[in-house]
Amino acid sequence: MNANTDTPTLRGYPRADGRKGIRNHVVVAYLVECAHHVAREIVWPLREQGAHLIGFPGCFPNTYAHTMMERLCTHPNVGAVLLVSLGCESFDRFSLAKTIKDSGRPVEMLVIQRAGGTRATIEQGQAWVREQATALAAADTVPMSIDELVIGTVCGGSDGTSGITGNPAAGRAFDRLVAEGAACIFEETGELIGCEEIMASRAVTPELGDELRGAVAKAARYYATLGYGSFSAGNAEGGLSTIEEKSMGAYAKSGASQIHGMIKPGDLPPRGGLYLMDVIPDGEVRFGFPNISDNAEIVEMMASGTHLNLFVTGRGSVVGSAIAPVIKICANPDTYERLAEDMDVNAGRILSEGASLDDVGTEIYELVRAVCGGQKTCSEALGHTEFILTYKTFEPIGPACLPVR
Repeated sequence: MNANTDTPTLRGYPRADGRKGIRNHVVVAYLVECAHHVAREIVWPLREQGAHLIGFPGCFPNTYAHTMMERLCTHPNVGAVLLVSLGCESFDRFSLAKTIKDSGRPVEMLVIQRAGGTRATIEQGQAWVREQATALAAADTVPMSIDELVIGTVCGGSDGTSGITGNPAAGRAFDRLVAEGAACIFEETGELIGCEEIMASRAVTPELGDELRGAVAKAARYYATLGYGSFSAGNAEGGLSTIEEKSMGAYAKSGASQIHGMIKPGDLPPRGGLYLMDVIPDGEVRFGFPNISDNAEIVEMMASGTHLNLFVTGRGSVVGSAIAPVIKICANPDTYERLAEDMDVNAGRILSEGASLDDVGTEIYELVRAVCGGQKTCSEALGHTEFILTYKTFEPIGPACLPVR
C-alpha cells in the first residue's frame, strides 16, 4: 500500500455496512413516472440543502431496475431516503423500503393516492426532507483513506483529441489510485470493440481474460442485431472515423494496471483494483439501445458504489449527476475555452501548452482527493443532478469474473 494511505487524510460519513460516503445527501426517489413531478417538486426548493432526485419511470417490474434502486438508495453518499409512490405501480416499494431501513438509513414512504394528492404529498415530503437534511448537515465525519474509495470513469462527446489527451490522462490517474488501493471501474464494452485481446492480456488470470473477450463479443453481437453501434454523428464530426478508433480512445481511460475483475451494474467491487463493467444486457435484444445517454452509464457506475466519476469529453458535455460528483475532464483545448465554467480539468493543454500526460494525470488525482474532501466539482456548483434509469436484464457474473487474490 502506498504510504499516503497509511495515515487517513480524507473524511467520510460512516455507514452501517462499513463503507463511508464523501457526501451526505437526502434522496427523493420516485417509483413510477406518474410520481416524478411530485418528487421533483419536493426536491426543488431543498436542492441547496442536499436533496437529490432519482427514480424509475416504468410501471412494470424489472429485476435490474429494482436492484439498481436498492444499490442507489443505499449508496455510501446517501444518508436518508424518501420514496414517492403513486400507489398502483408494480414496483415493490415495501421491499425497497425494508432494504433501506436494514441499511441503517432513515426512510419514509409517501403514496400519493393515500396522502391526498399532489399538494398534500409535496408538503409532507418537503417537511420530512427538510428535517432529515438538517440532521445530516450536523453529522460527524470520520477519517477515510484512498483505499476506501470506488472511482468510475466514462467518456462522452468524444472527438479526435479524447484518445490522446483526456482519456489517457484519466488512465494515469487510475493507475495511481489503483496502486494506492482504490477500486477503479471503467466500462463501455460497446466502445471497446477491437480492444478485447489487449484487455485479456492485462487480466490477472487467463479465465478472466476469456470473460473480457466474451463481454466484448456480446456487445458486438448486440449492436449488430440493433443495426447500429455506439458511434454518433458528433464523433465523426470531431474527427473519429471508425468504432475501432473510438474504442482505442475509450480504452485509454483504463490506464495500464492489471485488470482484477469484471462486474455488471450493481455489483460491488470486493476489494481495490481495476474492474471492467459489462453494461450490455444478457440474452436477446429486448430493450433497445443499452445506454441511451452518458448519464445512464454514470448511474450504473453509482449502483456499483462509485463515490465519484471521471467524465472525459472532447466535443463538450455539461452534465453532472445525482448522488455522486462528476469531475469533467476536457480533452480539446478549443472546447475548454468555450465551456470552461463546466470543466474541472483542461487536458487539452497537453496539445496547446505542452503539458505531459503525467502532469494532467496528477492534476486529476489531486482533484479526486479534493472532491473527496468536500470541494465541489463544476457540475455540482452549477446544480447538475441528471439521472436516468431504464429497463435491462442481466445474468449473475461467474466465478472467473472475480478471481480470488
